[in-house]
Amino acid sequence: MPSDTAHAPAYSRVMLKISGEALMGDQGYGLHPPTVERIAKEVQSVHSMGVEICMVIGGGNIFRGLQGSAQGMERATADYMGMLATVMNALAMQGALEKLGIHTRVISAIPMDQVCEPYIRRRAVRHLEKKRVVIFAAGTGNPYFTTDTAATLRANEMNCQAIFKGTKVDGVYDKDPVKHDDATRYDTISYDDVLAQHLGVMDASAIALARENDMPIIVFSLDEPGGFKGILAGEGTYTKVQ
Repeated sequence: MPSDTAHAPAYSRVMLKISGEALMGDQGYGLHPPTVERIAKEVQSVHSMGVEICMVIGGGNIFRGLQGSAQGMERATADYMGMLATVMNALAMQGALEKLGIHTRVISAIPMDQVCEPYIRRRAVRHLEKKRVVIFAAGTGNPYFTTDTAATLRANEMNCQAIFKGTKVDGVYDKDPVKHDDATRYDTISYDDVLAQHLGVMDASAIALARENDMPIIVFSLDEPGGFKGILAGEGTYTKVQ
C-alpha cells in the first residue's frame, strides 16, 4: 500500500458480493472461464492496494433454489442444492485467483472438509489478516436465506467496512435503466428508501441487517474494467446505500 495517505484506499476490509450469473458471461448456463479470470483480475487489482477482501458468490448460474421450488421441488431441498452451486463457483474463483498468485481460502457454511474449510469466524478473520482472499460459500448454511443475506452477515462478522455489490449497471436507479432511457441514478440512497421503493438492490432481509449494523452498500458495475479498484481509489460511478 502506498505510504502517501492521500492515495490510501477508501476502505481497508471489504465484502464483494457478486451473482452466480456474473460468472457465466454470455452463456446461458454454467461457468465461462475467461469471465471468471476477468473478475479475478479485478479482485487482484484491489488486493494489490493492500485491501483485505471477502467474497460471496451466488449460485444462480448453476441452480437457483427459488426456481426449483417454483417447479414443485421442496423449498428446503432446492435451497440446499443452490448452496452447493455456490461452493462450485467459489472453487472456480479460488482457482482463478491462485493462478494469479493470490492465496485464497474457500470457507463453507456446510462442512465438506475435502474441498474447503468449515466456517470458524476467528480462523476466517486470521486469513484476512494474512492478506488471503476469503470466499464464503454455501450461504448461511440454512434454507430460506439468500446469498445477499449471507454476504451481509459475513461482512458484519468479519468487521468489513463496506459491502460492494457488483451488478450489470453502475448503481441504483429509480427504474430499470435498460428498459427506460429516463431512469435516474442515485448517488446515495437510504436503506429505508431502498425497501420502500422495492429497488431490488438486495433482498429485504439483507438490507435490514445492513441498516441495523450501519453497513454501507456500494452498488457498482462489475462489467466496467477497473471499476472496483476505482471506487476504492475515490473515483468511479456508483451508488452508496447508507
